[in-house]
Amino acid sequence: MGLNDTPSSERLHILVAGRTNSGKSSLVNALTGQQVALVSDVAGTTTDPVYKAMEIMSLGPCVIMDTAGFDDTSELGARRVEQTMKAVEKADIAIMVCTGSDISEELRWSDMLKEKNVPVLWVLNKTDMMEAPEAVADAVAAQCGSRPVLVSAETRSGIDGLIALLGRLKDDTEAENSILGGLVRENDLVLLVMPQDRQAPKGRLILPQVQTIRELLDRSCVTVCCTPDTMEAALQKLSGVPDLIVTDSQVFDAVYAMKPAGSRLTSFSVLFARYKGDMAYFVESVRTISSLTEDSRVLIAEACAHAPASEDIGRVKIPAMLRKKVGQGLKIDVVSGSDFPEDLSGYSLVIHCGACMFNRKHVLNRVARAKKQHVPMTNYGVTIAYVKGILDKVDY
Repeated sequence: MGLNDTPSSERLHILVAGRTNSGKSSLVNALTGQQVALVSDVAGTTTDPVYKAMEIMSLGPCVIMDTAGFDDTSELGARRVEQTMKAVEKADIAIMVCTGSDISEELRWSDMLKEKNVPVLWVLNKTDMMEAPEAVADAVAAQCGSRPVLVSAETRSGIDGLIALLGRLKDDTEAENSILGGLVRENDLVLLVMPQDRQAPKGRLILPQVQTIRELLDRSCVTVCCTPDTMEAALQKLSGVPDLIVTDSQVFDAVYAMKPAGSRLTSFSVLFARYKGDMAYFVESVRTISSLTEDSRVLIAEACAHAPASEDIGRVKIPAMLRKKVGQGLKIDVVSGSDFPEDLSGYSLVIHCGACMFNRKHVLNRVARAKKQHVPMTNYGVTIAYVKGILDKVDY
């Protein structure tokens, strides 16, 4: 996998925000060195956010998100702002673009971004058209508390400095995070149990499997792959027992039954619950299942907007498990992709997928929304392990 093949979920997400006609799209084009976004003198040219995966020197793999102006008063303005809000949920860093000293609207959005723990880098654009850009920058700094970067997207003045600042901000805000954490050490023997059923894409592995294999190789682990029906044969061929077994959550119980006593066990979904979300909250929340009744309502959230398969884990298998435990009257709603209710108060529990298609910030914003509304939230793998009675025997 080359740099250009880095999954979007693993890229730094940079949000470009500002008023209509502040030059956001021109700035995106200057940052990327390409004509990525449509540029026009007509205010409101950008409608839905434009997402561009790029490789930028000193930043590495990133996604630039060009958004509609948050002061859009056109007929479609409310819808455009709503789409901008969805982009905010994914932002690791925000660039706040202004073109003058009146930054009242920008400050309101900056405060909202900070509430979501998104660092904001202020940029004063169109400086080539200003008589006294330094004075304007001083006025902006007096209001927002930090001096804006002076740029001209038109002439590319200040762009290299902006990229350098983004690189430093990335280093400051990017926490060391890995899929396997402290579960493995160099030379550990790891057995991956990967069903190849109807949900597995023909001719390739699903993303969590690929990313886990890559990290194991990077960490100099001895990695062996098998399917559930060949696991017993794989164990017999090994000279020792695996230090760790990672399985698909759907076959947790079958794999646990075959697991050697000296091996630890986890699942891809459990690993991604920790990698992308709040594992402590997921484990705490899953115990809510024991108190669900047929009058309860559960929300299942999928990151992928895919056509459901007959064996779909989120739409078929987990609902069947829950209803078998709670009762057939249990109410279950399913959302996918970017759809996720603002109001979660009607739900007794939210169960999220492993979120391999989302970046960590996106998942943590959903967790924060659930916490704020005092709604328990957990994950597919944690749910399956709990329902099957082996959560306390799983490593995470």
